[in-house]
Amino acid sequence: MIPVRYNYRNLVVRKTTTIAAAFGLALVVFVFAAAQMLGNGIKKTLGRSAAPENAIVMRRGSSSEMESGIEESQVNLILAQAAQIGASKKPPGVGEVLVVVLLEKVGTVGGVSNVTVRGVPEDVFAFRSSAKITEGRAAAPGTDEVVVGAGIRGRFKGLELGQSFEIKKNRPVKVVGVFADGGSSFESEVWCDLHTARTAFGREGYVSSVRVRLDAAGKFDAFKALIEQDRQLGLNVQREADYYAKQSEMTADFLTIMGTMIAVLFSIGAMIGATITMNAQVANRQREIGTLRALGFSRSSILTSFLLESTALAFLGGGVGAIASLGLQFVKITMLNAGTWSEIVFSFEPTPAILMRSVFLAGFMGVVGGFLPAIRAARVSPIEAMRA
Repeated sequence: MIPVRYNYRNLVVRKTTTIAAAFGLALVVFVFAAAQMLGNGIKKTLGRSAAPENAIVMRRGSSSEMESGIEESQVNLILAQAAQIGASKKPPGVGEVLVVVLLEKVGTVGGVSNVTVRGVPEDVFAFRSSAKITEGRAAAPGTDEVVVGAGIRGRFKGLELGQSFEIKKNRPVKVVGVFADGGSSFESEVWCDLHTARTAFGREGYVSSVRVRLDAAGKFDAFKALIEQDRQLGLNVQREADYYAKQSEMTADFLTIMGTMIAVLFSIGAMIGATITMNAQVANRQREIGTLRALGFSRSSILTSFLLESTALAFLGGGVGAIASLGLQFVKITMLNAGTWSEIVFSFEPTPAILMRSVFLAGFMGVVGGFLPAIRAARVSPIEAMRA
């Protein structure tokens, strides 16, 4: 077996080719990890919006709050049923209206996008205890005041503390506060008074959904059966976590698939580059290979040595790419959420599993890219190599 220090010396001595090959592999790993982290970021952002003991009630057949409509008279009935099963108090639930408005993006000329506006009751912060006002104050009930999520703050014209925008034509509202909610999707929303949202969008007497907080997650099945068995209500009950998992599925899968496809194309180029690099090294090291064969090292030892060198180079590049991708967790980006067709702010979310898969991809590229050159090196005749 050829000593490992021989391979280490070759990588160190040939710095230019080593750095070039490692950079190409690092780029592939960076793109692959970024795509995986992006999809995970969507899931985590929406997942943080859910509490395990919360249930969401919507109109039967609705796939999102945007499509749902529940009569006001049914809200009290839902909350009464929740109290019968065992709902948390202060308050046991909230009925909300969800709409989207078209606003102009900051830093663009004529660029517009949808923003989610959620009509909430005055006790919403008591229900969502994780949401806190970080600047300014909460909106006064029954007024044209709003609070904006920390994620979307300042990204659209009018969404800055003290500014105003039109929630509907000729219906301006003023931003009086900024709230945070642990990086959840709620931070990409504007919250206004429930009555204001209803009157502005013609939703009087209706809410989009009702959220209920049960005493324990285990009481969900009983609450679901109690609500859905009354067919006259025509309502559907889901765990809040399941609802947001479905909302994130389409967007997250799209980002992951697209990113992976780009990474695959890059990886093909990287493997070709690794093959060319290792082939060049075999051609330049004919005398070395011949000397190794003359010293008694077998063909299999030569093949293993070159394959080990290629794999080590790949892991080096993969490690660099994986470490570089960790810097993306401090970057926040926006895109349309397929569930509401409105802007959502999220960040790249790395996990140990994503980093391990990325580095494994690099190792795979190293093996594939170095296999043919390693075979070529193993077939070198010691006599012809010494004459070269």
